[in-house]
Amino acid sequence: MINLTTAELTAWVGQFLWPFIRISTLFMFMPIIGAASVPARVRLSMGLSIAFLIMNIIPAVPAVEPFSIAALGIMLHELAIGLTGALLLNLFMATFTTAGQMMSMQMGLGMAVMVDPVNGVNIPILAQFFQLLAFLMFLSLNGHLIVIELLINSFYLMPISTDLGFSDSLDQLIKLGAWVFSSALLISLPAITAMMVVNFTFGVMNRAAPQLNVFSLGFPMSMLCGLLALLLSVANISGIFLQLTEETMTMLKVMWRQ
Repeated sequence: MINLTTAELTAWVGQFLWPFIRISTLFMFMPIIGAASVPARVRLSMGLSIAFLIMNIIPAVPAVEPFSIAALGIMLHELAIGLTGALLLNLFMATFTTAGQMMSMQMGLGMAVMVDPVNGVNIPILAQFFQLLAFLMFLSLNGHLIVIELLINSFYLMPISTDLGFSDSLDQLIKLGAWVFSSALLISLPAITAMMVVNFTFGVMNRAAPQLNVFSLGFPMSMLCGLLALLLSVANISGIFLQLTEETMTMLKVMWRQ
C-alpha cells in the first residue's frame, strides 16, 4: 500500500498547481494565443500540458495548506507575474495598431473601420492591417516559443513564493505608455511626414488659385500619396519590428528577473 501524508500530497499538488496558474494566466491574456477567437479550453489545455511537463524540473515549491493565507499569497504572486507578461506583450502589439490609426487619420481613412476579432472593437482598417502584419512577423520569428522559454526560466529567477516583490516591474509597466506612442510614431513617421507635405501643398494651391476645388482634388491625391507612403513604410518595417521585439524581450527578462 502507498501511504501519503497530507504534507506530501499538498507539496505534490502545489508543484503542479502554482506553475499552472502562472502559465495559464499568461496564455489567457497574451496576444495571439489569448485572442477571443481561440477557445478558452485550448488555452487551458496548453497551460495544463506545459505545467505537467515542467513540474519536475522547476525548483521545489513551498508546501502550504491549500486554504490558507499563504496559499492566497502564492496565487496572487503567480497571477501578477502572468498578467505583467501578458500586458507587456499586448502593449507591444498595440504599438503597431496605434501606428495604423495614426496613418489612417492622416490619409483620411479614419472612418473606414472594421471589427477587430482579437479585441472585439472597431478599429481603422489600416490598424487592422498592421496588427495582422505584426502577428505574422511575431509568429515567423518564433516569438511565442521565446516567450514560453522565458516564462519557464522565470521559475528559477522568480521562484514561487508569497512575496510579491516586483514593484520595480510595475513601475516600468507604467512608463511603457510613452514607449508605445513613441514606437508607433517611429513606424508611421514617414507616412505622416509625406501627408503633411501633401496637405501643405494643397493649402498653398488653395491660396494661389481659390477657384480650384481642393476637396474634390485633394482627397484622391491624399489617398494616392498615402498608399504610396504606406508601401514604403511596410517595405522597411522588418528592421523596426526586430528592434521593438528585442526591446520587448529585454523588458520581459527584466520583469521576470532574467
